[in-house]
Amino acid sequence: MTGLPTTATDRPCAAERVHSVCHRASDALLAVPGAEPVTATVHQLRPGAGAELHVVLATPMHAGLDDIATADARNRAMLELTDRAAVRLRNPVRSLVWLRGRLFPVPQRQQRALAGAVAADRPHARLLDVGHTVVLMRMVLDSAVLADGAGAEPVEAEALRQSRPDPFCEQEAAWLHHLETDHPEVIDYLSRRIPVSHRRGRLRPLALDRYGLTMRSEQLEGDRDIRLPFANPADDFDTLGRALRVLIGCPFRNGPRTLRPR
Repeated sequence: MTGLPTTATDRPCAAERVHSVCHRASDALLAVPGAEPVTATVHQLRPGAGAELHVVLATPMHAGLDDIATADARNRAMLELTDRAAVRLRNPVRSLVWLRGRLFPVPQRQQRALAGAVAADRPHARLLDVGHTVVLMRMVLDSAVLADGAGAEPVEAEALRQSRPDPFCEQEAAWLHHLETDHPEVIDYLSRRIPVSHRRGRLRPLALDRYGLTMRSEQLEGDRDIRLPFANPADDFDTLGRALRVLIGCPFRNGPRTLRPR
């Protein structure tokens, strides 16, 4: 990945990125020895007892994972999450996250209460099916790995316990769609901020967070990702809009908020 000169705080740390992927990813696959991989429609990182970090999962009841976990409390599990781009790219996968830990069943009497607690943080339609066609599982997290085009990085459970998702991870898709569809002039301005060698392809918005914007140049010989850091991290939507306007060289830093999606 190339772009403007960067510092240690030009992008979220790996633990924060793992949290963000867990928060927004729609694709997740749970693998447990002795069972076929199943789709986990809900996956939420939650604090557990003491220093533990849990992943609460909603899985199909017919998969029988609760029976497997009950039979062997040491049973290891791996959850794979796919982070996909918000806009239609020819290579849509931005990163992969692998979470490893020990899988436990959630007692029947606690299923509905836990579903309500998960829904309070992030509602999901499948939580309404808990106790009918969906069962909640709990994975005590041991480690994580984040992989993208730059390589793979291990993330310790303690680092995850002390981190949170990027504050804009839920709205990131709307902002990127807005830039792509409604502001071609902004894409043109941004192209002037990247190396000339990366301007030959089609420039697309790839990622947005409080530290900056990542663009992708889709070229004949392959894709190039370019990081464009903000001058200062954004704290809210107003500062995010200002940071984007400064990045494109807009002289009206407090002008109309047209860069913000409606």
